[in-house]
Amino acid sequence: MSVNATSAIGDELSVINAKFLWTSATDYFAQVSTLQWIVTTLVLLLTFEQVNYLMKKEIWPIIGPFLESLDPKFDEYKAKWDSGDLSCVAVFHKFVVIASTRELSRKILSSPKYLKPCLVDVAIKILRPSNWVFLDGQAHVDYRKSLNGLFTTKALEDYIPIQEKYMERYLSQYVEYEGARQFFPEFRELLCALSLRTFCGDYINDEQIKMIADNYFKITSALELVNFPIIIPYTKTWYGKKIADDTMKIFEKCADKAKIDIIENNRKPSSLMEKWIFSMKEAKSGDQSNEETKLLSRDFTSREISEAIFTFLFASQDASSSLACWLFQIVADRPDVAQKIREEQLKVRNNDLSARLDLDLIGQMNYTSNVVKECLRYRPPVLMVPYLAKENFPITKDYTVPKGSMIIPSFYPALHDPEVYPDPDEFIPDRWYNATDEMTKRNWLVFGYGSHACIGKNYVLTLFTGMLGKFLLYADLIHHKTELSEEIKVFATIFPKDDLILEWKKRDPLQV
Repeated sequence: MSVNATSAIGDELSVINAKFLWTSATDYFAQVSTLQWIVTTLVLLLTFEQVNYLMKKEIWPIIGPFLESLDPKFDEYKAKWDSGDLSCVAVFHKFVVIASTRELSRKILSSPKYLKPCLVDVAIKILRPSNWVFLDGQAHVDYRKSLNGLFTTKALEDYIPIQEKYMERYLSQYVEYEGARQFFPEFRELLCALSLRTFCGDYINDEQIKMIADNYFKITSALELVNFPIIIPYTKTWYGKKIADDTMKIFEKCADKAKIDIIENNRKPSSLMEKWIFSMKEAKSGDQSNEETKLLSRDFTSREISEAIFTFLFASQDASSSLACWLFQIVADRPDVAQKIREEQLKVRNNDLSARLDLDLIGQMNYTSNVVKECLRYRPPVLMVPYLAKENFPITKDYTVPKGSMIIPSFYPALHDPEVYPDPDEFIPDRWYNATDEMTKRNWLVFGYGSHACIGKNYVLTLFTGMLGKFLLYADLIHHKTELSEEIKVFATIFPKDDLILEWKKRDPLQV
């Protein structure tokens, strides 16, 4: 047989084998079910994630951190903090580094060259890419300067009358309730109402406030740490995005009306939104050669104002609801603390119950303010804030956070440092009478630190000091304890696991 004949047979056999393999493969894949395809794809994705995790962490990874992140628990966070200065997890496609110490957390918060706030992947889609919270560098600094005037001492003074009006409305509602009920949802509505009346004044109505308060839970759910980075229809991120857009449309219409009243009708500003528009109006008539005046004269659109108002609500709603739950639970469980607050309230008012809240009166409530500060330390609403590495970040001399990774400064460990706060797991308001710089500055990370520190920190302290004093004057609080009352639930911020079962009863405000 010739060589050519042998070659031809070999070529024919190769074609036959190829056809056989193709037919076999086609028959095999035709028998694979959709479920098998999904499972195979997930296994491949998870394998890729774990290999990626291995390369970045430099130790053998396990699937555990991924699964734990689907249902975050406080004890698991605490275990991470206790495990060392730095720890890490893999969450879907994101590598996450967690810093536990005060110094590392402060370094993260003060490194805008390397890092920027990112919240979670889907946040930019829900809050909108144009939102000011996602600005970086000088653009963020300049935008923030235009907002600083909304939280000055004078501005806070002007917000108090509307806040007190709604405090009294909800207080009268609480004392009329029959028996105990879960106050987690009640406080969410209360704080939403106080915030929106402060921000939007009378341009927003009670029905809209109730709707936003009821729906905001879905926005919070959509912004959990673990979520798909894309928005899939009819998932919690899809509903969160839709509700966020609807809410910002309401704020945009409020801004349209406020502009007419302030610019055309020369109305005196009282709400935050009105003050912002008024500051633009004043700056435009000022010296444009002055850089600050020029900056303030920028004509913010109603859409931009609505996005900023939404971020104020986003920043305040969950954190303030958390603070309210813990604050009133703690005080209800400690009659001695409640008595001292009531004694102070009568003293600063000179027993005059007609005295209205103002900054001077609230400024005299030293013990009441100390209770609020101690609650913020003891149960800090925000445990951590995610940042994104814009480039490789040398967080220590031995470790560099890879570009594109998420890095999270932790606040709880600094606020429970026994060297700074003796007996850190005890609630001791009196510790604030002799506060050190470390207590009030270096370890006081409740409101963050650096260029992205909370712009409304004085607003929070003023609001809650006034509200706590007023509520305790007129109501006795009865906490119906359960075995979950002291357990911490993590849902963006932290709450009692039983959602705080509380009962309110009218009391004689002049009785100590």
